[in-house]
Amino acid sequence: MRVKPKMAFYWCSGCGGCEESILDLAGSLADLLARIDVVFWPVAFDYDYADLERLADGEILASFINGAIRTEDHAEKARLLRRKSRYVVSHGACAQTGGVVGLGNFFTTEEIVARLYRESPTVANPAGIVPRETSIDGGHELHLPPLCPSVKPLNGVIDVDYYVPGCPPTPELMQAALTLVIEGMLPAKGSVLAEKRSLCDTCARRDSKPEKLTVARFRRLTDTAIDPATCFLAQEIICLGPATRGGCRDRCIGANMPCRGCFGPPDGVTDQGARAISFIASLIGSNDPAEIAHAIGTIPDPAGLFYRYTLAASTLRGRAQGRTDG
Repeated sequence: MRVKPKMAFYWCSGCGGCEESILDLAGSLADLLARIDVVFWPVAFDYDYADLERLADGEILASFINGAIRTEDHAEKARLLRRKSRYVVSHGACAQTGGVVGLGNFFTTEEIVARLYRESPTVANPAGIVPRETSIDGGHELHLPPLCPSVKPLNGVIDVDYYVPGCPPTPELMQAALTLVIEGMLPAKGSVLAEKRSLCDTCARRDSKPEKLTVARFRRLTDTAIDPATCFLAQEIICLGPATRGGCRDRCIGANMPCRGCFGPPDGVTDQGARAISFIASLIGSNDPAEIAHAIGTIPDPAGLFYRYTLAASTLRGRAQGRTDG
């Protein structure tokens, strides 16, 4: 009898969408589960961490880990899965590049806690109570994992073999990645298991983009009626397709929404935000400082826009002051 390969799935700091990307396999999920032995998947089955610790090092064929590293517990579990697994696959945008969670790097952990529990307009907390790492309840000592000084992508704490991009990845990408692992047909280590070209190269609207395009301002989605057949950039609406990896099946474009970069940078691009800033700057059709300043001023949140998914993996990594981990 053939022994099924052991697989593990784990989530760190994320929204749960990457777990849904597995469940979205729908009918083929049953076929997948028939081919593998799931030895750890806390969101779906009742496992104890001791079950994972009892496995031999390298006994798991592959662990798919989603979510960014936000707490010390995330880092600890990622290191444990790395030791127990032959391959580790970074699953989704937060694991690959820090994702939206990584925007927390614009603030210190103290600022984040204060905002969440004291300063938010929807919070009523006159005593200023905030979570503590250690507390006593009913005579029992309880512990919360401490926050890391900054958010890191998965490869910031462990060695990662492969990457599946997206917020979340499409079911087609997940199916392909799982098949490559199970059938032993993986490409070179470090590969992103998705389209190599940018989204612009595969976009259904690419033919409507003028060869020479200049803008005097950038419009917000609420400012104009969007033509569903025309390139967003040609409509003076920022779209990050030129700086983003393709392979998402144009999900946002098909819904008449511009790309915001969740598939991360294409091959050969180390800083997606910098690439986006560069091509957006090249569209401003003026050398006049006042006109340039006006065009830039129509972008309300440049850092949050250009680094929405990749701040933690970027050259910047976050705000310099208050960061203690280098």
